[in-house]
Amino acid sequence: MSTAFKNIQQQLKQKPKVWLATGVAGFIGSNLLETLLKLNQRVIGLDNFSTGHQHNLDEVQTLVSPQQWFGFTFIQGDIRDPDTCRKACEGVDYILHQAALGSVPRSIEDPITTNQNNIDGFLNMLVAARDAGAARFVYAASSSTYGDHPGLPKVEDTIGNPLSPYAVTKYVNELYADVFARCYDLESIGLRYFNVFGARQDPDGAYAAVIPKWIAAMLREEDVYINGTGETSRDFCYIKNAVQANLLAATTERVEAVNQVYNVAVNARTTLCELFELLRAGLVTKYSKLQDLKPVYRDFRAGDVLHSQADISKAQRLLEYEPTYAIAQGLAEALGWYEDVLR
Repeated sequence: MSTAFKNIQQQLKQKPKVWLATGVAGFIGSNLLETLLKLNQRVIGLDNFSTGHQHNLDEVQTLVSPQQWFGFTFIQGDIRDPDTCRKACEGVDYILHQAALGSVPRSIEDPITTNQNNIDGFLNMLVAARDAGAARFVYAASSSTYGDHPGLPKVEDTIGNPLSPYAVTKYVNELYADVFARCYDLESIGLRYFNVFGARQDPDGAYAAVIPKWIAAMLREEDVYINGTGETSRDFCYIKNAVQANLLAATTERVEAVNQVYNVAVNARTTLCELFELLRAGLVTKYSKLQDLKPVYRDFRAGDVLHSQADISKAQRLLEYEPTYAIAQGLAEALGWYEDVLR
């Protein structure tokens, strides 16, 4: 654990704050909730269950004490409704805005709904945060913002043209946050997530992320599909690294660290073929049928980029972010959760 993160956790335990986590029933949101409650924080959670799940909240309840769970207040509502956003932001110190409609393919199929959630909803949250006088607005940005820029590793101030409606919405989020800082002095920090994975990431549905989708397929003895040649690479980031980045971003007292965007990843590349072997190797000792499993290759998916890798030096320098989980360590911790859920 990084020294800065350890110190922040100690400080929060001594002086608890009030947090708002939007998208709290989702993958990242529920992990933030779990961490904050274990630090004895008061948490307001907002979700409309469009992609989040009640069972994620139920699981968090089993992982914290009854007293810690008592510090959680849930609002079922939609960020597309300004009144709901205003209600959720009342009396809040820090806002962790995770609510969004993810998935590049989904945005290509339905750009209007993606825009309504990711731009209209985001603007509603900014206005509500401004009017409530929140100390800090931390939001989920995306590595999709880098678009067609070929350079590796990805550096925050160098982006290309967006390749999907989803990428457009996440870039607009950054523009809006910057404008609200300039016009209204609303402090914000954007976190460009790179392929975050871990417990409570949904393995089902048409838009499931690759790691939970492949684990589910392997455990269910279904085909594992690789889009393209398998040489496509990603910077896979374990959820605990992302949680660390959120708490550091919300609480940093460095003036120069605020009103910035940061890559949240580990500065590593794993190809899809390598990922397949990591997952198969992690499961084969318990599931011998995976010994001879081979992936099924199909066409490259529209809107995807070929390679992704983050330069995390800015986050290391200004936020004191230090990822403590590489992909192998994260998978070792997460595989057990998927086995329990899917077996």
